[in-house]
Amino acid sequence: MGVLTEQELRYLEEKLQRKANEIEQDIVGAEWSEHCSYKSSKKFLRLLPTKGKRVLVGPGYDAGVLDVGDGYVITVHIESHNHPSAVEPFGGAATGVGGVIRDIMSMGTRPIAVFDALRFAPIDGKGKSVAKSKWLFKNVVKGIADYGNCIGIPTVGGEIEFDQSFEDYCLVDVASIGHGKKEDVISNRAEAGDYIVLAGGSTGRDGIHGASFASRALEAENRSAVQIPDPFLEKLLMEATMEAAQSGCVKAIKDLGGGGLSCCLSETSDNLGRGFEVDISQVHAREAGMSPAELMISESQERMLYVTDAQKMPALKAILDKYEIRYSVLGRAEGHENLIVRHEGSVVADMPSSLVAHAPLADRGAKRPAYLDRLKNVRAPKVPANLNKILLSLLANPTIASKRWVYQQYDHEVGVRTVVKPGAGDAAVMRLDNSKFVAMKLDGNSKHCYLDPYQGTLGCLSEGCRNVICTGAEPAGVVDHLQFGNPENPEIFWTFSQAINAIVDYCNFMEIPVVGGKVSLYNETAKGPIKPSPVMGTLGLIDKPSWITKSALGPSQSIFIIGETRPEMGGSEYYEYCHGITGGPAPAVSLADDKKNGQAVLKLIRSGLVSCAHDCSKGGLAVALAEVAVAGKTGFSVDLDSVPNSCARIDDLLFSESHSRYLIGTEKPEQAAKLLAAEGVSFAKIGRSARGRAELAQGKKKRVSLPLSKLEGAFDALGKLMQ
Repeated sequence: MGVLTEQELRYLEEKLQRKANEIEQDIVGAEWSEHCSYKSSKKFLRLLPTKGKRVLVGPGYDAGVLDVGDGYVITVHIESHNHPSAVEPFGGAATGVGGVIRDIMSMGTRPIAVFDALRFAPIDGKGKSVAKSKWLFKNVVKGIADYGNCIGIPTVGGEIEFDQSFEDYCLVDVASIGHGKKEDVISNRAEAGDYIVLAGGSTGRDGIHGASFASRALEAENRSAVQIPDPFLEKLLMEATMEAAQSGCVKAIKDLGGGGLSCCLSETSDNLGRGFEVDISQVHAREAGMSPAELMISESQERMLYVTDAQKMPALKAILDKYEIRYSVLGRAEGHENLIVRHEGSVVADMPSSLVAHAPLADRGAKRPAYLDRLKNVRAPKVPANLNKILLSLLANPTIASKRWVYQQYDHEVGVRTVVKPGAGDAAVMRLDNSKFVAMKLDGNSKHCYLDPYQGTLGCLSEGCRNVICTGAEPAGVVDHLQFGNPENPEIFWTFSQAINAIVDYCNFMEIPVVGGKVSLYNETAKGPIKPSPVMGTLGLIDKPSWITKSALGPSQSIFIIGETRPEMGGSEYYEYCHGITGGPAPAVSLADDKKNGQAVLKLIRSGLVSCAHDCSKGGLAVALAEVAVAGKTGFSVDLDSVPNSCARIDDLLFSESHSRYLIGTEKPEQAAKLLAAEGVSFAKIGRSARGRAELAQGKKKRVSLPLSKLEGAFDALGKLMQ
């Protein structure tokens, strides 16, 4: 049953100075799987900048913790459930939500919002793969919606991409933020003699080998590796955990995720610097006759581990009884440093916790992929005669189209904290208990990252910062989710290392710490690997309600653009979706311009000069203008000759996805222009809102002229597609 390589088994037995029995091999096999141990990525993750003025707890824990002032904190974490969701989309996605929520609870904070970033193969067109992709999409969304809605935590934001490289597969990233008092954050400590309590769902045979299943290419549908969700139990577990944290009766908390008890016990023991002695015949099991190995590596959901002392034990038991949550006292923390596992009195495993918790790190080779040179130069398409048609086609493209079909299934208002709802702004904004607000957005771009993993990843970070800045928030931290194919392939590992370099460079330059993240490798099917798909979650803080900005253009507003438009068409939705072209130069990020432009927009917002703000990203300038127009139910008239650009072609100017660009609507154009000139950024006033029509002109020549109703109809295409 173990999944250790011969080399790893040799390493384990050298360290133990004896043969490892079968159960020990299973325990270590789960913990040393790529999914749990990060053996390919850990060396690189250490390079990330993780310190900052607000960071209380950085990566390496169940969730990052940021100080938001006045004695309050926010916590944040991101997870994926890719393999399980590709096999059983409803249960896989639902348990992904459950897992990330428990990570937030583990810090002693209440989860206040959920976000998702999803990747599927195309859902428009005909054929078997389109039907399967639609089925996956529909059921993943339903799984996320059902779990979040049942537990009463609003799903308030996300993003979705469709690309051929996800055929027969999907990526399901779920992030959550929590909120609480600094004094209630669990400090994770233990003394010898403290009790170890397992609470929540009973342990069954579902999810056995889930972690090792996620550490291999998806070649067969192993349904037994997918866990079964129970959101109602999770709701009770959340209330019990909050009460236990606030009444001070737990010293350490850890949720049970990948690798089950094997990982949870070894990692907690190692983190606390205390040996654990447990008897797993005490575990409340769902099925009779489960073997010790099955009890240790089952990934049954809705389970938490608590450490408490003899004095506080009665209070913890009383809370669990009150919520009718089953629990088992597994054993105690000890003065030594081993994980000792008994079953019905006999010792079935005895190993140093640090040995189990720290896999030997893999030394992976890296080589620049050959395909990059092949895709560098592509023949540009002929300039289309009908640009109206192209714009409508892009707006109807499922990657760009309104995601209302998705978020109307989510209860995004439960909990009364949601200030900027899905579709209303570039990022979700939630109200905090200290009269401040947190903005958050997830962003990724697999097409850009495929053509240039370094610039593509910089672009994901730039877009995340632009999105939170457009709501009036100052970026305060990022979480990353790095999703790639098989790391044993040097070309894939090179793309991973480039993404890490980009995060290091961007976050150091911007002075934004990485407060958490996740790595998901082996995202491959029989058809091959996915495109490199890092997803970035950006958090920002807003001090005053008057700074909160939405993305709807209003009547009688002047429209400004900040930033340069360049002919960087590689990976653009225009090339890929409209013309089927993969290749060309991906958009590059100038860190200095990115910082300058972002700071200028924040200044404008905080000076009360902005009525609407939106970033230019997928689909370029034409799509960004259409989006603010549809959101505000108003048309616009724009002079393309005034847009700062270096494009020789009209289609490049309209649809290039150059970074660091913002659109703003203002009722005070003179003051806005004065402030922007003082900031030394590249900007221009390019037009104004107009009634009922969208018009883009060069001199006397109208390049795009459409009634607003046409834009609205195209933008609503996803809902029609999924009927």
